[in-house]
Amino acid sequence: MPKLKVDLHTHTREDPKDIVHYDACTLIRKAARLGFDAIAITNHDTITENAEILDCARERGILLIPGMEATLSRKHVVILNPALPHNRPERRLEDISDLATAQSLVMAPHPFFPQTKSLKRRLRDHIELFDAVEFSHFYTARLNFNRKAVETARIHALPLVGTSDCHTLWEVGTTYSYVEADRSAGAIIEAVKHGKIEVVTSPLKPWQMAYILTKLSEVKLFHLLSGLKPR
Repeated sequence: MPKLKVDLHTHTREDPKDIVHYDACTLIRKAARLGFDAIAITNHDTITENAEILDCARERGILLIPGMEATLSRKHVVILNPALPHNRPERRLEDISDLATAQSLVMAPHPFFPQTKSLKRRLRDHIELFDAVEFSHFYTARLNFNRKAVETARIHALPLVGTSDCHTLWEVGTTYSYVEADRSAGAIIEAVKHGKIEVVTSPLKPWQMAYILTKLSEVKLFHLLSGLKPR
């Protein structure tokens, strides 16, 4: 069985709730240059997919897995292969069956990071809803909010999924996963659920984390000025 290089949590300019300065095709081209086999574009509360994006991926040998970072009970949940193309943000975690089927992958993104949209204790309260836990790229050698995620995944026998959660292009490839699966969305999802996944990661340098925090401040200011809620 081949090992596929994948990133299952990314963002692009098409995201309706974030400031991202590159579009989906630019991300696909970068992923192809880095040797990725598959990526999931997981913009907030919507699937990002059209003929141009699919053609761009096909031409570069990239498998696009449909996905979104859904807002449920005001918390973020990554859903791959969701049942609907859009989410209503008023949905609760208990309503996740509206979006996720047996063919979906439900992942807890950055679950213990100190931000309002992280699941925190709700992950433990609703652990039965989740298929996997994210190991986020956003950490340094000294500061690592992934530790609780690793422990929670271990306790509940859930796979860890390494992702970039990229909002800038240089983040792509900082943390990713190898999945032992055939090259299809369904096969990759099933392989992750069965733990056939390996996280590849290295800590960010302090200046890189500082840069990301600056970008997050820009996003929060955008939401404040536009009347939207921060991510």
